[in-house]
Amino acid sequence: MITVMGATGRTGSRICQTLLEAGVAVCALGRNAERLASLAAAGARIAVGESHDAAFLTEDYREQQAAQGEAILTAIRDSGVRRVVFLSSVGAEVPSGTGPIISMHDHEQRLRQLPPEMDVLMLRSGALFENLYGALEIVRAYDCYSDAVAPDVPVPMVATRDVADAASRALLEHDWQGVVIREVLGQRDISYAQATRLLGAAIGRPDLPYVPVSPQELEGALRDAGCSASVAACYAELGEAISSGRVRAQEARSPANTTATPFEDFAQDWAKAYRALP
Repeated sequence: MITVMGATGRTGSRICQTLLEAGVAVCALGRNAERLASLAAAGARIAVGESHDAAFLTEDYREQQAAQGEAILTAIRDSGVRRVVFLSSVGAEVPSGTGPIISMHDHEQRLRQLPPEMDVLMLRSGALFENLYGALEIVRAYDCYSDAVAPDVPVPMVATRDVADAASRALLEHDWQGVVIREVLGQRDISYAQATRLLGAAIGRPDLPYVPVSPQELEGALRDAGCSASVAACYAELGEAISSGRVRAQEARSPANTTATPFEDFAQDWAKAYRALP
C-alpha cells in the first residue's frame, strides 16, 4: 500500500487516482473527510487527521512547518515504510533566505536522518502554474498582476499534473535507491512578465502589465490582506530570493526533467476561472 499525504490537493489527488488506476492499494491522508470521499469511492482507504499530529501520522509559520516536519518524520519511522517520495522545491538546497522554501530544505535534511536502507526521492519542482490562481482577484481589481519577483528573471514553472505524474511514475517503477534528488522543471522557464502577458492574452488582454513591487511593499500588502507577520515576511523573502538567483534550478535541462504541459494550456484554464469570477 502507498500512503499519499495531502491527498485532496491538486497534486496529491492526481497521484492517488493514477496509483488506483494502476491497481495499487492507496491510503489517502487529508484533513477533510468530505473532500476525501471521492477517493474512497474510487477504492482508496482514507485517513482523516492533522499532519502536525504525530499520533495521526502556532501562529509562527516556520514553527508550524517544523512541527509538521517532525511529526511526519516520526510517522515514517514508526510506520516501517521502506520508500518515500517527497515533493520538494527548486531552491531546497539553500539553507537560508528563501522564504517558505526553507521548510523544504529543513524537511529534506530530516529525511536524510532515516535509516540508510530506506529509499528517499526528493522531487524538487519548479514554481507551480496553479499558484497563479492567486492572481485572479488582483487582475480583476487592478488590471495588472503584481509581485516582488523581478519581471524578466526566468523561472522554472510546471503544472501540478506533471509533478504528480513524475511522483506516480517513481512510486510505480521504484527506479531509485538510497537518497536521490530529481528536478521537475516544466516545459520551459518563464518570467513573471511573460506569464502575465500570456494570462492576459487568454482573457483578451495581451497588454496586461506586470507591476513589480519591492519585498517590503509586498510584505505590507500581505499584512494588510490579513496574513500573519511571519507568512508575509516569508513570501517577501521568496520574491527577493528568486530575483537574486538564490532560488534556481541546479540541473541542466534534459528530457528527464522537462515536462510536456505548456504554460499556454494552463492560461486557458486560468481564463475560464477568471471569467467565472462572481
